[in-house]
Amino acid sequence: MFAFLLPLLYSIEVQAGKLPEGIMLYKESDFDSLLDQAWEARQAFFPNRIEFTAPNRTLSVSVTGSDCSLNCSHCSGVYLRNMVSVEKALAGKKGRERSYLVSGGSTKDGKVPLLEKWLELKELASRGALNLHTGLVTEEEARRLSEIASVVSFDFIGDNETIAAVYGLSASVEDYLASYRYLQKYTSVIPHICIGLNAGTIKSEYDALHLLKQEAVEAISMIIFRPTEGTAFSQFSPPVPEEVARFIATARLMFPLTPLYLGCMRPGGRYRETVDTYALRAGVNKIVLPAPAARLKADELGLQISISEECCSL
Repeated sequence: MFAFLLPLLYSIEVQAGKLPEGIMLYKESDFDSLLDQAWEARQAFFPNRIEFTAPNRTLSVSVTGSDCSLNCSHCSGVYLRNMVSVEKALAGKKGRERSYLVSGGSTKDGKVPLLEKWLELKELASRGALNLHTGLVTEEEARRLSEIASVVSFDFIGDNETIAAVYGLSASVEDYLASYRYLQKYTSVIPHICIGLNAGTIKSEYDALHLLKQEAVEAISMIIFRPTEGTAFSQFSPPVPEEVARFIATARLMFPLTPLYLGCMRPGGRYRETVDTYALRAGVNKIVLPAPAARLKADELGLQISISEECCSL
């Protein structure tokens, strides 16, 4: 059943100018055919099971409060406002949380200053698993953070233009690759790819897949640009659902043995209904906060549903 996919899978390894030949084939192929191929790849290598996640037992914690030195075009610190400080997380009696998503605003060089709260985070780690958002790291920082991290969620970017346009950093793709490799050397790392990160345009995401194809990858979490009031990108639209689905299906065919997650950050409403049902056909293994239509689609596809209550990377 899966044999007809092998020429495409092998072709991914072939360099063809700007993008690998395999990626060009996926981008240009018929949409429904591509989803069918991705679904067959999933069926070939994974059980008929989908995990739906409602991460209400993971507490989101910021080590910088609502402060961020980068003021990124897609976020501007807006999402930090919904997180609790590490001090507040420690001061209160432990509630329903089993784990902690630890992030914060970035410094001007693209780092989340986790080590400045080292003692507090060590205490937090004694209460539950930590999923750390690190930003860029040196090898020594990666080694130290591995002492408390259960997993690291690492935003992976595929081209220098997007790094500059979104984060305002002079860092390069090589800096992101180096940080990813340092982290992977010492701990578990889940690369995160934001589809449409650069003003809603799918630009560097395929490059990111190609780069990750050369690395060891235990899972990939995909999120989707969401226009947010109060940010520089607020007036831009998210990428169209069909192009999001095409990207997810390409990821499935490029990484047939790798779990794929559709993470919590993505637009809601009818957009989410459409994307989530496409994502199931494209072969994802886990969806965070799925739309109701996703459950119906999972039943239609014969997938057994399991429910979890912590961050998808955990």
